[in-house]
Amino acid sequence: MNVRKPSHSGRLFLYLNKSPYFATTLPTKQFMQKLNNFLLFLDSYLGSHTWFIVLLLGVGIFFTIYLGFPQFRYFNHAIRIVKGKYDKQGDEGDTSHFQALATALSGTVGTGNIAGVALAIHLGGPAALFWMLVTALLGMTTKFVEVTLSHKYRIITSDGTVAGGPMYYMKKRLNITTKSGKTIKTGHILGILFALGTLLSTFGTGCLPQINSISNALFSTFGINKILTGAVLALLLGLVVVGGIKRIAKVTSRLVPIMAIIYIVGALAVILYNYNNILPAFASIFTDVFDGTSAIGGFLGASFSFAVQKGVGRGLFSNEAGQGSAPIAHAAARAHEPVSEGMVAILEPFIDTIIICTLTGLVLLSSGVWTKKFENEFHFVDMEVLNGNYSQDNDNDKNILFQHLSGEKKVELFTGNLNCVNGVIDSEGVTIMHSRSVAEGIKVYLNEAVYSGIIDIKEGKYIGSEYLTFSGKSLLHSAPLTAEAFKSSLFGNFGQYIVSIGLLLFAFSTAISWSYYGSRAMTFLFGIKSVVYYQVVYVVGFFLAAFTDTTIIWSISLITIVLMTIPNLLGLLCLHKEVKSTIKKYWDDFREEFPS
Repeated sequence: MNVRKPSHSGRLFLYLNKSPYFATTLPTKQFMQKLNNFLLFLDSYLGSHTWFIVLLLGVGIFFTIYLGFPQFRYFNHAIRIVKGKYDKQGDEGDTSHFQALATALSGTVGTGNIAGVALAIHLGGPAALFWMLVTALLGMTTKFVEVTLSHKYRIITSDGTVAGGPMYYMKKRLNITTKSGKTIKTGHILGILFALGTLLSTFGTGCLPQINSISNALFSTFGINKILTGAVLALLLGLVVVGGIKRIAKVTSRLVPIMAIIYIVGALAVILYNYNNILPAFASIFTDVFDGTSAIGGFLGASFSFAVQKGVGRGLFSNEAGQGSAPIAHAAARAHEPVSEGMVAILEPFIDTIIICTLTGLVLLSSGVWTKKFENEFHFVDMEVLNGNYSQDNDNDKNILFQHLSGEKKVELFTGNLNCVNGVIDSEGVTIMHSRSVAEGIKVYLNEAVYSGIIDIKEGKYIGSEYLTFSGKSLLHSAPLTAEAFKSSLFGNFGQYIVSIGLLLFAFSTAISWSYYGSRAMTFLFGIKSVVYYQVVYVVGFFLAAFTDTTIIWSISLITIVLMTIPNLLGLLCLHKEVKSTIKKYWDDFREEFPS
């Protein structure tokens, strides 16, 4: 997209847009806006509500104490298992320990590490990263427990492959037998709910946001048509997923180490380049944990509760501990008993969140880009028109806008007509917000046409019949923010290529792994023959999401994650005694076989 400098600094410009990259009709945009508002309303009672955060963290705390801090005690043992030190000939399964770990990591290391961290800091400030790390530390235990149970109750399907996951332990262990001997299939019902949640989440977590982030990054960095990106990668995805878990494991076991090295080297280059800011950046993660983050630059501040909500939510999206997805991949691992594979899973949140997400967070914070405004094209769902003039240079105005964004006290939204002459809005008494910041120098291009006329606004949103596109300076979030951060290094503008390439590898491998999770859910619900229909829909959805609005994709993921996580966490709590006895038996057998 060609971007011109404004002829009048700080004034607002609009252009009529018919860009082939953003050819969505206005009614569709308005529908997506309403749908996004509805999804956010649901999420306010689900994943972003206090009860869900308490449940997720509470389960991690309970098992951490109940099992004696296994994430620390078993860490070195888990590394030895991954190296194959205790492998036996004849172990049943389709993949090695390392391949299972790589497949599960490829499912978790994705947009959550690049775009998700940036979104969390954008919403909740540096303190959100702290809560992501807390979620990961407790998630190491949660993942250990869920993988152990899922591996224990895996099955061999009719085609000879291994299938497992929380739905299988639910079906086998959570039914209720009454005193009269009658069986109530509560476990079966819970397993069905989880499998349905998995199917939805394969799109909300593994499919739609992954390709959406890839196409946005490739378009902003290289100018590659989003439709072309979607078509090419959808074809490659289809070729991989039809090969099943063995082909998936081979691809991911090669992709994961490569993409991790590329990304970590690039991140360290940014952090070391901004070495003067390393200690302040690291300190900011902890200093505002319980007080919230104050307004800095274009960032209008974040409350304590907002930081917790977004940190925990993005932490779950990143490492998926408790969501029940990774156990599906680990169930295919060759192992003679389940606890060893559970120990392998301990490493996932550590690598995914504590290492990679921390690096991304330090990149964003040390570079300072999270508080700066950049030229970008605005999404309707991220934009609103306020009634009144507000300036981020005024402390009182900043406080009012902070209360508005945090939901404490909403500002009146503008309803009426804005007059636009030669692309300049000359109406007084309005403030246009985008991406939680006051928009500046807004410009919108297409065929060099400048718009003149009336702009219809209702409750802060554009509702006119003409397709107008707004762009200008505002805060960034998700992958574009991380790309800007990677420019602040010795690589300069070439740093954004690291993000684009890293995101391509990360997100594509995530989509591959989640297609397998969905196929196992279909097998559980409808049998092995139903998988091919799911794979077709998955690949088509992958293609379409390449040129769909980013914000709506993330909002969908918020809901689908919760639909998987709740039944899984409840199932784990119900079987806590079995988990402990299974671990005890493992160590008894291990000491007998490998006496010290």
